[in-house]
Amino acid sequence: MAPDPLPCTRPTRADAARNYDRLVTAARETFAEHGTDTSLEEIARRAGVGIGTLYRRFPNRTALLEAVYVDEIQSVVDRAYDFDKELGPFEALEAWLRSFVGYGLSKKSLSHELSLAIGRESPFFQACKISVQDAGNLLLDKAKAAGEVRPELELADVMRLVGGITHSPETPPEQAHRLLDIVLCGLRPAAQPVKG
Repeated sequence: MAPDPLPCTRPTRADAARNYDRLVTAARETFAEHGTDTSLEEIARRAGVGIGTLYRRFPNRTALLEAVYVDEIQSVVDRAYDFDKELGPFEALEAWLRSFVGYGLSKKSLSHELSLAIGRESPFFQACKISVQDAGNLLLDKAKAAGEVRPELELADVMRLVGGITHSPETPPEQAHRLLDIVLCGLRPAAQPVKG
């Protein structure tokens, strides 16, 4: 089953959709290179559009941050459904959690600035959270049904562990991936002792 779209509306008119995509791509790249406080003029220039075009689509920095965040979260959600089709139950969950850690390591400032602007409990963040939960539960439930994950686990347990890996700004990527390996081992059912 495909995910529901997240809460930013991409325009349907072809030229407006192209400009929207250019602006979101330029913003994502610029934020990654220079931080989320990069000037909107720089983003418009990089997208090859005028500042008026940027402001027509995104009336303020927060609206642009939301669009970039949704684009990134939609990618995380879509990967879950792709992995579900392509891989076995545990491998799909593992691949998704690895991609989630990669996303978390690269997007800390974006999420932080947006949560300051609109609040973590905003309807926007709640809609994103539900989409991620639906995707994660799909993979976790299939891994449980296959007997490849501890039956008592809930997605909130797994996401808290994974979120803890990427939460600290001092965590280097190589350590984050080692920590995820430990989490993945812990998701497996406990081995039953051999009776002799």
